[in-house]
Amino acid sequence: MGALVMIGQVILALSILIILHELGHFLAARMFGIKVEKFYLFFDAWGVKLFKFNYKGCEYGIGWLPLGGYVKIAGMIDESMDMEQLKEEPKPWEFRSKPAWQRLIVMLGGIIVNVIVGIVVYWMLTFAYGEQDIDNTKLVNGIVPGIIGKDIGLEAGDRIQAINGRTVVNYKELLSAEVLMGDAVLQVSREGQLLDIKVPSDILNKVADHKKNEFVEPRLRMMGVDFVQEKSEAEKMGLRAGDSIVRVNGSPIVYFDQFKAAVKEKSKQTVSLDVIRQNAQITLTGQVAEDGTLGFGMRSDPSIVMITREYTFTQAFPVGVNKAFSIITDNIKGFGKIFKGDVRADKALSGPVGIAKMFGTEVDWFRFWNLVGMLSMALAFMNLLPIPALDGGHVVFLLIEMIQGKPLSEKVLERAQIIGFFILIALMIFTLGNDIIKW
Repeated sequence: MGALVMIGQVILALSILIILHELGHFLAARMFGIKVEKFYLFFDAWGVKLFKFNYKGCEYGIGWLPLGGYVKIAGMIDESMDMEQLKEEPKPWEFRSKPAWQRLIVMLGGIIVNVIVGIVVYWMLTFAYGEQDIDNTKLVNGIVPGIIGKDIGLEAGDRIQAINGRTVVNYKELLSAEVLMGDAVLQVSREGQLLDIKVPSDILNKVADHKKNEFVEPRLRMMGVDFVQEKSEAEKMGLRAGDSIVRVNGSPIVYFDQFKAAVKEKSKQTVSLDVIRQNAQITLTGQVAEDGTLGFGMRSDPSIVMITREYTFTQAFPVGVNKAFSIITDNIKGFGKIFKGDVRADKALSGPVGIAKMFGTEVDWFRFWNLVGMLSMALAFMNLLPIPALDGGHVVFLLIEMIQGKPLSEKVLERAQIIGFFILIALMIFTLGNDIIKW
């Protein structure tokens, strides 16, 4: 069931984005009196269609191949490679008959709509939910480094006070692109001393192998037991809600990371817990599960101070714009890292499987729309790349035409479209294969 929920969310999100992207091209073409012959969600490869209908001279439908969508604009060399129409004299309602500036707007229509969608989504999420984060300045117990954090020299209890000389107030900044893209300098307070720790330029390779929380997490004190999972090892050994664990195998425990490490060492082995229950100390013994856990939840640590910000409708707009465009700047930085050789392409790029994992196996509408906004901005960026089969490739050719005063030959455009098509196919195969290998 979880897999179906995940697939359903991915299909819904991509369908929304594809339809809106193609609608941008469609509306721009209609605005200039250009005929649109087809409007399809997914590709109707080899003429196979799941659904179609005609309305006012345009065929609308759903194809069987879920690798995108398209609008077929009359008189334009596109992925359909329909060259027969171009052998005839140009008609006034064809793409090729219109001025270059109008054709440029048509080609940018999808990208413009994607940007608008991304901004609106982040704007509405900011207005509806506000922002909530941990106050990093009051994180008295500091952080716990994961695998990645330990590799760069962070230690449990460190307090990260600044990034590149800027004071860190919101904890999420520690997991932002500014840090995880590499080359940032973290100012760390450790046992009364200030240290500068450089984040390596290739850290994204490690982030791809692990998770963000393997960089750092807030350090939590060992609080009382909040709940015990049914049929868990904790239940079998007699642990109860309200118990306070003070020792593991005789060693005192102050922080939750200490507890986790001590228990994980005893995976599939017997462990003893000294517990305070109703002002009396008792000892419980049991076996640790194979994954190094016992199966209980801990009460929240009151030393973790939350920052909550609410925004009015107008206040949320610039925040949403900033969040939306940060996706594009992050993508630019990421591709720059790949081209410089700091990050391996197989680590940085994900395909449909990687996207599906982000949605998860449960429906969370905040996460869903947050990912829709992110994917919309990423789609805008990808489509602006100067690859012939993408909108960005058409934009480049139109700019060349506007500079030199005449269009490139149809033969050049046709060959460029074929080359671009094979580049896209190769990229799709690479990302899908990469997803399968990671999985």
